Amino acid sequence: MVAQFRLLGDVEAFIDGNAIDLGHVRQRCVLAVLLVEANKVVHVDQLLDRVWVDRPPQRAHGALYSYLSRLRRCLRSADDVAIVRQQGGYLLKVDPLMVDLHRFQELVSRVRLAVDDDDALRQFDEAIGLWRGDPFARLDTPWFNTLRTALRQTRLAAERDRTDIALRRGQHSALLSELSRELAEQPLDERLAGQLMLALSRSGRQAEALDQYHQIRQRLADVLGIDPGRDLQELFLRILHGDREFAASAVVRAPTEPATAHPPRQLPPPPAHFAGRARELAALTHAVDRQPESGPAVMTVAGMGGIGKTWLTLRWAHDNLDRFPDGQLAVNLRGFEPTAEALPPAVALRGFLDALGVPPDAVPLDLDAQVGLYRSIVAGRRMLIVLDNARDAEQVRPLLPGVAGCVVVVTSRQQLSGLVAVEGAHPVTLDLLSTADARELLARRLSGDRVESEPQPVDDIVERCSGLPLALAIVAARAATRPGFPLAALGRELADLQGGLDGFSGSGDPATDLRSVFSWSYRALGEPAARLFRLLGLHPGPDTSVRAAASLAAVPERQVRGILAELTRAQLLVEWVPGRYTCHDLLRAYAAELVESEPAETRRDALHRIVEHYLHSAQCADRRLSPLRNPSEPQPVQAGVQPEEPADNAQALTWFTEEYAVLRQVVELAARDGLDRYVWQLAGALTTFLGRRGHWEDLIAVQNRALAVAERNGDRAAQAQAHQDIVPAYSETGRLELARAHLERALTLLDELADRVGQAHALLTLSWVSDKEGDQAAALRHDQRALKLFRDNGHQAGAARALNALGWDHAMLGEYQETVRYCQQAVVLQRQLGDRTGEANSWDTLGYAHHHLGRYQRAARCYRRALELNRELGHRYNEAEALRHLGDTQQALGHPEAANLCWLRALEILTAIGHPEVEQVRDKLAASQGVLADARPRSAGFVRPPADPTALTKPR
Repeated sequence: MVAQFRLLGDVEAFIDGNAIDLGHVRQRCVLAVLLVEANKVVHVDQLLDRVWVDRPPQRAHGALYSYLSRLRRCLRSADDVAIVRQQGGYLLKVDPLMVDLHRFQELVSRVRLAVDDDDALRQFDEAIGLWRGDPFARLDTPWFNTLRTALRQTRLAAERDRTDIALRRGQHSALLSELSRELAEQPLDERLAGQLMLALSRSGRQAEALDQYHQIRQRLADVLGIDPGRDLQELFLRILHGDREFAASAVVRAPTEPATAHPPRQLPPPPAHFAGRARELAALTHAVDRQPESGPAVMTVAGMGGIGKTWLTLRWAHDNLDRFPDGQLAVNLRGFEPTAEALPPAVALRGFLDALGVPPDAVPLDLDAQVGLYRSIVAGRRMLIVLDNARDAEQVRPLLPGVAGCVVVVTSRQQLSGLVAVEGAHPVTLDLLSTADARELLARRLSGDRVESEPQPVDDIVERCSGLPLALAIVAARAATRPGFPLAALGRELADLQGGLDGFSGSGDPATDLRSVFSWSYRALGEPAARLFRLLGLHPGPDTSVRAAASLAAVPERQVRGILAELTRAQLLVEWVPGRYTCHDLLRAYAAELVESEPAETRRDALHRIVEHYLHSAQCADRRLSPLRNPSEPQPVQAGVQPEEPADNAQALTWFTEEYAVLRQVVELAARDGLDRYVWQLAGALTTFLGRRGHWEDLIAVQNRALAVAERNGDRAAQAQAHQDIVPAYSETGRLELARAHLERALTLLDELADRVGQAHALLTLSWVSDKEGDQAAALRHDQRALKLFRDNGHQAGAARALNALGWDHAMLGEYQETVRYCQQAVVLQRQLGDRTGEANSWDTLGYAHHHLGRYQRAARCYRRALELNRELGHRYNEAEALRHLGDTQQALGHPEAANLCWLRALEILTAIGHPEVEQVRDKLAASQGVLADARPRSAGFVRPPADPTALTKPR
């Protein structure tokens, strides 16, 4: 059935001409966003930002997923239309020409290629006829309102271009009334006035044409204080002199060069006070001097907030302006601003196109087309592009030029390792200032007389600020607002207010003396905010969510938001991303000492609350990732604890990703404070996520902690589980002897416990290790035993996994038809059970079998299904593996470019997770490009899909 979508008016959908009920306004908003971005991934955060007027409600994620589910049901009968879950967001698969907005844009673009004026008029008429009213009628959000305005401008430009052609075709009489009406509505539009003057003149009404000129001239003078532009003045003179040999241009073409008379100069001013950073400045210059011939020079400047990333970039940029005669572009991407959302790449890109002089009516609607236009304009130019405060590599990539000539500097609190690995960016990381540089910076911020007259107090202040530029700025500002106070008094105040960190006094660590600076803000806090700040000294860091803070303080979430806002205003916390708060390590140390003043019972209760918060939240999230795993039932939470409750797999992955750094510290905290039960329960809840993301060393560290605690307490079931859970990490990092030793110990313990299902899981994992060791006969025996145990004990999910494992075993023995038979059984059973992780592995094995049977199209379909599932699950290693396999099949099909794209993406993922198979993928790429690779052994290209024992483990 054929689907058609209308956005140029009310948002509507039709299937075979029948209108579809799209639900209420908010649901239509979601569909409209996906249709505007047809066939592109729209991240969940973008959807929330575009659909809700202000900040999304507390449960906006759940509402969004509900809307998407309903829309899928609405559209399920349409051919070639689907809402697809992608990593981080959603994509609406649809033929763009079935969407009137994209059809309009396509028709307007085609006019540039029209063979004659009649053809151009027909295409303009069809395009304009698609409009039924205001775009996205009744959808009122800032994003839709901005887009609506842009589309009106695009339509207006199209109408003006059509009028030019119609005038040239002699249709002046028919246009008179319409042009008069439009000019009455837009009395300052010079182009419209010129078209009406031309139509009047050609209709023999020269006097009226000249009068129109005088009227708009007067209006422009009265309203704007300007004269008509040169084109309108020339038209007036030609009508005045009776020159009939003129006509408007029939087709307006997009400029291939910037229309600005001068190159863009968007750099903010250089920092008024700057000192030090000679090594980092030299590193930036060196990176530009070694600019690659194949692409732009890209540098990343990374470091914590307040460390001076933007100051460094602007200082270097202004010192090197002569290198960039073709201009400088700059934008604040707002990646880490507590009061603003991250700037979408499309918005930043449009700002660049405007600065480069591209007329609004020449800017394509499609983002990819905008990127192409931008890269075409800057190609070959010597320009500097500053991308300040970037959130991640994906935000940056659309703004990177495509060829050599330009220099790009990206600042971010993230290391942006993806840009370093894929785009070859040169990283520059900022640390605290040296003592000499800090002294120079403070001296430059204060007046020369004060510094020269009090050299010793200046040295004392510099030492107490410990090299943090932000701390230096706070002290300098305090001194500047008290010009009559001697610096010695400020120095004495800093020295007198050390009590909170006396334990660090005289240790030789200058960072500990910043306590007095922090105390100025702490003293001004209300008691609820001061209490939370003290309790944050118990939090393991590096940041906290709103609900975690509420659990720590045992106050309602709504109340804690106000407290966090007060701490942020006092500069004791920073909301580095919406809803997450962090602070400098020195502030954390200050809070840790303050909390020691609390009674021991208060500290103990708060510590238990924060550990329980993360434990219960992690267990809930783990149940979403592995619903068939059946973890142990959590204990009831104590009063005041408010755990997170992710609603589905995607939310669980998001939660784990956001809390990943915190959770590692919570395990250490629980182990250090003797909270043994929490240690092994946390380890179990983290195993699935750590395995999917490829955080192998962290998985080893966490499970070793759990194992030590379980052994100390004599808990054999917990020991067996820890032994099993640690195996994938050792196997994936090539430490097979350790993996086997842990598995053998697990099997012994499980036999003592008479846990037959647990033994079956361990046998599956042992088979996987045997496969990696090259002992295929042993792998087959272990999987056969596992299948029997699962079936004897009625464990269908385990049996399905064992069927897939047996399929792989037969594939390794060259028995590919047997592989297909086993894996088809596995897929059927896994679909019935909802085991998407197991299903993804089975599709990958099926793809391998079909590939080796020469059924490359079938293999590609299997791999794409495995890839889709692994992306939804967030299983990064398995995603990379499916991409590798798909690349091999694309190569066999004779599609080398598609193969390279698959391998490149796999390389990026494997590099990000630090997997040893990186070199294998690099060898594939080198061989495919005809590059002589290093003389190192190559793998066969396929490895056994890793078992996921964490998905189906027995309750402890």
